[in-house]
Amino acid sequence: MQLHWHRRDLRGSDNRALAAAAEAAREADGGVLALFVFDDRVLDHAGSPRVSYLLDSLAELRAWYRDRGGELLVRHGDPVEAVPAVAEAVDADRVVWNRDYSGLARERDAAVRQALNEAEIPRESFHDAICHEPGSITTNAGDPYSVFTYFGRKWADREKDDPYLAPNEKLVDADTAGVDAGSLSTLADLGFAEPEADLLDAGTEAARQRLAAFCEDGVYRYDEDRDYPTRESTSRLSADLKYGTIGIREVYWATEDAREDATEAELESIDEFQSQLAWRAFYTHVLWFNPEVVSQNYKTYENEIEWENDADRLQAWQDGETGYPIVDAGMRQLRQEGFMHNRVRMIVASFLTKDLLIDWREGYDWFRRKLVDHDTANDNGGWQWAASTGTDAQPYFRIFNPMTQGERYDPDAEYIKQYVEELQDTDPEIIHNWHEASLTQRRNAAPDYPDPIVDHSERREAALAMFEAARGE
Repeated sequence: MQLHWHRRDLRGSDNRALAAAAEAAREADGGVLALFVFDDRVLDHAGSPRVSYLLDSLAELRAWYRDRGGELLVRHGDPVEAVPAVAEAVDADRVVWNRDYSGLARERDAAVRQALNEAEIPRESFHDAICHEPGSITTNAGDPYSVFTYFGRKWADREKDDPYLAPNEKLVDADTAGVDAGSLSTLADLGFAEPEADLLDAGTEAARQRLAAFCEDGVYRYDEDRDYPTRESTSRLSADLKYGTIGIREVYWATEDAREDATEAELESIDEFQSQLAWRAFYTHVLWFNPEVVSQNYKTYENEIEWENDADRLQAWQDGETGYPIVDAGMRQLRQEGFMHNRVRMIVASFLTKDLLIDWREGYDWFRRKLVDHDTANDNGGWQWAASTGTDAQPYFRIFNPMTQGERYDPDAEYIKQYVEELQDTDPEIIHNWHEASLTQRRNAAPDYPDPIVDHSERREAALAMFEAARGE
């Protein structure tokens, strides 16, 4: 019996460890049983949008196994105890899983390996989550990259594996294995309230539909349109990649297939999308070599950065009540959908760290609780990039102007009006110049929308002074 432990690979196809388990089962004339463990340490770091998406993904995965005569066992508790206990109960010949690369996951996996060793149960882990394993793309001197450009070139040139086939045989159900299948929890069971966000459909089937739709249209416009939140040229696969409801190889090769008959401009667009897959890999490599970046600045300054961390301004940012329309639209989209467009993520992150002078860790924590697609490596990399504290980060003096960003990427204020109800009947010119409008103009145009909580020009100077002090200038 091969026991496959699912974590961030909630799919049956293009799953390297599961495919390896099925191959071993065929050779030994045995079977494959799947397991998922609700780990309280992981749940403690999650918000209800992510847990809701997780539960829906697990329900589809369990149905996938059952349709093929198998089973997804469900257990609650510490995997250090649960995984060996299930392995012993089913007399497993081996336990397999796909590696996760965050510090918490590595600690957990090391403890599970030790527990299995003590129980004398063979185990094997596999690289699966990104195309190339951490440490496999390095400088010529063998050091990890801290600049994406060079990493990205090698990533693009490196051969990619084909997707792994899904096992459609040798799957074992709970009765045959002689164990209880266990029940899937509800949000209430796990101590979470229903999310206020309206989430996308979860699971492999929904992910494949999103991928197919993207490869028919959006991938060809991605380079030109991806920064415009109303143009719908992004893949919306971020949560699927986070939870592994679709395999990274399946996504990559689908975009490769889209190259057939593509124009030169469309080929460049496909390259740009694939570079975003490389960015995800880059941040995973960074996290692997620097697990402390989850809570510490990657980039060191001579002095500590003296963040202001004003609680009222942080609350206004979280609530989408800053008086900066593009910022507020993004923060309200986050609440309503558990998602935010990538360009807008950069805008709201710059606003928090460079206009409000609030520590990036506050923003990262809010995203961790509210985003369905929260990924430790990717989110941490993005936040530290915006805050000028990360690897390959934007220079500290590069400070987004939220008004010009809104006017450039949402010129007709369609995105803003979609999420900021108070501005639905307001002229786009007034929206993009809200900071310059008089109090009378604001009250006449949108009486319920707040005034700007800070002056961007003044805060830009304050941000420069803060970083220059940190640099010892």
